[in-house]
This record gives sequence, C-alpha cells and structure tokens, in this order.
Amino acid sequence: MGGNRRRRLGPAVAIAPGARVDRFEIFFDLVFVFSFFIITRATAAEITSSSLLHAMLVLAVLWWAWVVHSVVATRIRLGQGFVPVLMVVGMAALFCFALALPQAFDDPREGSAGPVIVAVSYVVIRSVHMLLLYLYAARESPEERRQLLRFAPEVVLSTLLLLAAALIPSLINDLGWATLTRNGLWVAVVLLQYGTGLFGTEGWAVPSAEHWTERYDLILIIALGESVISVGVGSNLLGQPPTWPAIAAAVLGIFFTAALWWAHYDVIGPAARIALHAAKGRPRATMARDAFAYLYLPMIAGIILFALGSEEIVREIASPDVPVGEAAHGPAVPLLFSGVACYLCGNMLFQFRTLRTLSWTRVAAVVVLAACIPVGVRLPGLAAMGLLTAICVGLVAAEVIIMAEGRQALHDEVIRERDSHEASEAAWRARWRENASGEQPPPGQR
Repeated sequence: MGGNRRRRLGPAVAIAPGARVDRFEIFFDLVFVFSFFIITRATAAEITSSSLLHAMLVLAVLWWAWVVHSVVATRIRLGQGFVPVLMVVGMAALFCFALALPQAFDDPREGSAGPVIVAVSYVVIRSVHMLLLYLYAARESPEERRQLLRFAPEVVLSTLLLLAAALIPSLINDLGWATLTRNGLWVAVVLLQYGTGLFGTEGWAVPSAEHWTERYDLILIIALGESVISVGVGSNLLGQPPTWPAIAAAVLGIFFTAALWWAHYDVIGPAARIALHAAKGRPRATMARDAFAYLYLPMIAGIILFALGSEEIVREIASPDVPVGEAAHGPAVPLLFSGVACYLCGNMLFQFRTLRTLSWTRVAAVVVLAACIPVGVRLPGLAAMGLLTAICVGLVAAEVIIMAEGRQALHDEVIRERDSHEASEAAWRARWRENASGEQPPPGQR
C-alpha cells in the first residue's frame, strides 16, 4: 500500500548539477527560524555560564540535524513526489524538538518529560532523513547502501545518548553529579556527530555546488534575522511609548547586523561559491563539509551570542527606569562584542578553507573588538552599541576601499553569470508563450 501511495504522489526526483533551492526547503526552514528563536529566548531568560553552555550544546545538535537535512537535499528534490509528505513529518518532529528545548536542561529532579521529547523528536527527524536516503538511493545500490550504513551507528548512538541524558540524571540524587552527567552525555553526542562527519564521508558527493552554497547562504540569513528579532524584543517598542534612545539603539542594531551581512555576502560568500563550483569530486565534498557544514556553526553561534547581548543592552536602553548615561549591566557588552568576534573568526576560517586567503582587516577587527570589551563595559549602553557599530561599519568601509579592484572584478563576473542564466531561463519560458499562442519566439530566444 505504501508503494501505491508513493506511485500516486510521484517518485523522488534527483538533484541536477545546476539545481537551486526549491520553495519547500525554505518552507522547512521556518521551523529552524523558530528553533533559533527558542534557543535565544530560553538563554536570555537567565544568562549564566551554564545556560550559555547549554545553548551551544543544543545549537550544535540542532545544526547537525540541519547539516544532515542539507545532505539529503543534495540528493533529492524535497518538494517533489512523495518526499514532502515525509518531510512534513520531520518538520513536526523538529517543531516538538524546539518546543521542548527550554526544558532539556531543567532540574532533573523535576521530571524528564522535556528531555525525553527532545530525544524522541530527534530520532524521528533523523529517521526521516535515513528513510528518504534509503527509499531514493540505497535500496537498489550496494555502494549507496554501504555509505548509508556508515552513518547508521552515529544515528543509533546519538539517540541512545540523548535518551540517557534524559533519563539517567533523574536517577541521581546529587544535583551536581546529575547535571555533570547530563552535560557530559550531550558533549558526547556532539563529539560523536562531528567526529563521524570528519571520518565517515568517504564516497560522498555534492552534485550541485549551486544548491549547496545557496542552501547555507539562506540559513545564515535566517540566523542573522535572529539578531534583528532580538533588537526588536529588547526595545519593546510595542509595549511602551517610543523614546529616542530606544529608536537609536534599534537603528544601530540594524546597522551592525547589515554590516555583518555585508562582511560575508559582498565578497567572501560569492568567491567561495565560485571556488566550490571549480572543485570536483573529493576536494569539492571535503570543502563543502569543512567550510559550510562545520565552519558555518561558529558564525551562527556568534550570531546567537551577539543577539543575546544586543537584546539585553537594548532592553536597558529602552527602559525608562535606567538613566541613558548609565553603563550597561551584566554580560550584555561582553556577549555583544565577543559574539561579533566569534562570527568574524568563523568567517575568516571559512575564507581560508575556501579561498586560501586571510584578510588582515578582519584580524585587526577581531583584535579591536577584544580590546574594546573593557572599554565598552564602562560606557553607557547606547555608546557601547555605537562603538560596536563603528567597528563593524569601519571594517566594511575599509574592505570596500582596499579590495576595490578585486571586488569589482568579482561582482562583474557574478553579474555576467546571472545575466546568462536569466537569458537562458527567458529563452526556455518563451516556449510556453509559443505553445500558448502558436507564435514563434523572437530569434534571440529560440
């Protein structure tokens, strides 16, 4: 009966070498938007070293699920045939995973329902991915089957470790040991997953470099959106009359987020895309793994950290009970500056892995950010945000001037490729008009 349903819905369709991201993939990412939101909100409720550790562990496990999801999407068009039906099941599981995240690291003596939901939801997500790969490729191909079996132990052991992290701590009377056990099991999950990725990818291929780079570019934009949300939540402009400090903080938040977008998407991202297209076979696969699957994680972690910092500092700026000239309290400024530094460090590693170059301007920016943390904690919140914005905008401005010639050559190449692609699409669509009207398309579009 399952086979009949699949035939009625249509078969899975392979990814073509020039494939782009389809709309269902973007639809699926809405759940990841919610997951990033939950991680930030749960951590912002009480920012401590423990809550930050838990946020990074959850982010790492969530990111690995997304990486596996992107690997599936390099083989199968997720919006075609029977595939969307299974992917909706995965979306529901991921949504439950996100909903239960705030309880994943609660006091284990208060029950294990939240952690168990996290573990069960995770196994459903991974099972959907494994089932899709089996139904599409591995069932009739011994080589694909062997490749899939290499990842099976990681799925089983990760699930067992998450279940153990949910159940064992509640059996330990000492809260300190219970917490240490739970944290250790989550760390073991992360090490297992990323270690498997390093040593278990033999035979893996990336058919469409365009699809792979576009997929990761979109998820990074989604993560940057969390910074915008955090500034808006912190300013609380819907809950109180707007004030000029709150408006100024919101504007600065948009400016430095836009500068960080520019830092990746103006030169480094497009150049890395070309580098992945130029690579073939095993070098392409390892570059895709190292630069995108692994090195996007510190960039996204940095975004989460500076989103937390910006939310805290903007909340203080917008509060009528806090004088405008009062220095920022708590970890807001260190999180803000160190988060941006983490993002730039991840971006520099990405640049080095894909382009074999390193920008001294970014090294200088990271050094300046680190040096400005002691200064920023003594400044009023608005001045600290202004200082951070000046550093980020200054980095972008310096690179636009210093890399002007190479930047223009890259942009010209990208525009030529885009024009060629759009002309090819227009020529193809001209056939639809021809079929609809019986007219011949113009000579240049035949």
